[in-house]
Amino acid sequence: MLIMKNNMNFKVSFLLVMTTLFIVSCNSDGPEIEQPEKIYYDQAQRRMAANNFFGAIESLEAIEAMYPFGKYAEQAQVELIYAYFMNADNEASHAAAEKFIRLHPRHPNIDYAYFMKGLSSYTRDNSLMVRLTDTDLSNRDISGAKESFSELNEFLIRFPESQYASYAKQRSIYLRNMIARNELAAADYYQSIDAHVAAIRRAKYVIENIPNSSENFRALKILESSYEYLGYTDLYEDVKEIINLNYSDKDYTSSKDSGWSWNFLKNNKPQ
Repeated sequence: MLIMKNNMNFKVSFLLVMTTLFIVSCNSDGPEIEQPEKIYYDQAQRRMAANNFFGAIESLEAIEAMYPFGKYAEQAQVELIYAYFMNADNEASHAAAEKFIRLHPRHPNIDYAYFMKGLSSYTRDNSLMVRLTDTDLSNRDISGAKESFSELNEFLIRFPESQYASYAKQRSIYLRNMIARNELAAADYYQSIDAHVAAIRRAKYVIENIPNSSENFRALKILESSYEYLGYTDLYEDVKEIINLNYSDKDYTSSKDSGWSWNFLKNNKPQ
């Protein structure tokens, strides 16, 4: 009887220990179970369709980490560029685009990588507050805009027939005008403190280096007034004649044109 009782106590104790271990293991997070590549990819697509770009990034990064040579690896890298950008992580989007260009220079979607590289360099004007208040960004630091303008021009030179070329052209025009306005904002300041030589330098830079911008007329007007102030009669008369020939009906107002829309990104994820 004593032996049977001891055996019973042992069985009860063993069952209690196993039950405890089972409960603990169920409550702990434990190691993440690796899912098949296709499951991660489909999950990413569902999350992007729901505008859950943070979640999509997690799924796409999992493919990149666990299946670097898998069926969906390259496509996941392309879509990471898009997901980062839509998640407002522009630095990550730019870095992902550069990485993709370096690793897959002959990929069918390489034009998209170049396009997004240029686009993500400068997106400060994509904020809700900027769009609602019509903030003039030309008075701020635009080094990123200059980089974006350069990279988009590179894209247009490399891929003039790309499906993204028309958007890149619109964005380039917008950036070109912003850069010109930035130079002329400095020229206006120099004129306000009677530093007319510096104002002339800025205005001439716009005319000579940013051709066909919306600010050419404004630049000429700055030259006209500064030449007159400094007594450069011949130069003043030359500029006045150019203005009369080319802008006889134009008012002296700065351009607010854009022609750019961010909405296309919602429907232009690479396939």
